[in-house]
Amino acid sequence: MDTPRLAVIGLGPMGRPIAATLLDAGLTPVVWNRTASRADDLVAAGAIRAPSPADAAAPVILSVLPDVAPLRELLDTPTRRAWGAAGARLVVLSTTGPEQVIELAEDLSADGIGVVDAPMSGGVAGAAAGTLSLMVGGARDDVAAVLDVLEVIGGTVVHLGPLGTGMVAKLCNQVVVGGTLAALAEAVALARRSGLDVQQLMTLLEGGLARSEVLAQKRDKLIWREYSLGGSADNQVKDLRYATAAAESADLPARLLPTLLQLYRETVDRGDGGKDHAVVQELYLEPDR
Repeated sequence: MDTPRLAVIGLGPMGRPIAATLLDAGLTPVVWNRTASRADDLVAAGAIRAPSPADAAAPVILSVLPDVAPLRELLDTPTRRAWGAAGARLVVLSTTGPEQVIELAEDLSADGIGVVDAPMSGGVAGAAAGTLSLMVGGARDDVAAVLDVLEVIGGTVVHLGPLGTGMVAKLCNQVVVGGTLAALAEAVALARRSGLDVQQLMTLLEGGLARSEVLAQKRDKLIWREYSLGGSADNQVKDLRYATAAAESADLPARLLPTLLQLYRETVDRGDGGKDHAVVQELYLEPDR
């Protein structure tokens, strides 16, 4: 059997719609997930199920796992050999630190596996629509080899420079996303305490300078206090930790980052880490829970 053109590793909230978008574009991805049943609908639509990570060998492999650590857990000797034999370029779509992706590339280079960092922004809606913003770092030849696939899932694809630069851009993005969502949570809590109709407030925010993609995607979650995923509070904490490390490495005297990290850590400590990060508003609505 011919080697498949591309594979998707990790079928969580972002991985499944990414694989579906590839299918809709006429591609046939190999898909792997630790819980195999998450691939059932994709296989029914034409994807190829990989029994193991090694069986997901392909020239382009998209990792949509939460971080580099769970990806490393899959990289046993048979998997490295299979991916290397396929001439794989491994594209890390998740958010991690620049050092983590650089170290991963160094470890895999002996196996003939290239690494590109292309962390994504745009949420589940962007993944489903193929309009993600992809922040790409890597060697020019490696990026060229995966660019046609990235352009299927991304509406904005920018190659920023060498490996790790995509991750730095994504960490900047996560400061903005986490900060915007925290500001919305506090503003909505103020409106509720003051007796305003929150739906009317949202209409006003959407009509003025406060409108944003964060508001558009999180509006109903904030109104109805419904926190299905989306990006989780756990992942928001992870990303802000990496952003904090990047700020320290750049000798940036961060002012907002420590406050944001504290807010989302408190959210996780209350047992809400697995919910959408809009759950941060519960710190204001039920502060004594």
